[in-house]
Amino acid sequence: MARFDDGKAPDAMRTIGEVSAAFGIKPHVLRYWEQQFAMLQPLKRSGGRRLYRPEDIALVEQIDKLVNRQGYTLKGANKALLKGDVDFAAELGAGRTRNAAESGNKDDSIAQIVARLQSVRHRLAGALAD
Repeated sequence: MARFDDGKAPDAMRTIGEVSAAFGIKPHVLRYWEQQFAMLQPLKRSGGRRLYRPEDIALVEQIDKLVNRQGYTLKGANKALLKGDVDFAAELGAGRTRNAAESGNKDDSIAQIVARLQSVRHRLAGALAD
């Protein structure tokens, strides 16, 4: 997981600027990823200010790995995350990728379910807004 030298607790929420600086990813790219990855939903405060929770930061780290280091397209990275080929929630601190089916870990299947439910919630919210 990204290292933050800001004196905040490891589980503290971070602004888009803090996340951007930690990963070397421009804020506009993070905002675009929110559109492309339904499960990436940082909290939004008044004026659209984004606050990233630890699970959002772990997801950004996984997307960064897939897209910028492993050469996935955004569509391919999204499919890998949704299928559970990449487990981000159970590895909040470690940042490892693995196939959840091979691990046999109960936490892995829970993380997959959470990611899928977040995706469904995002799609439903979009449909209701139309």
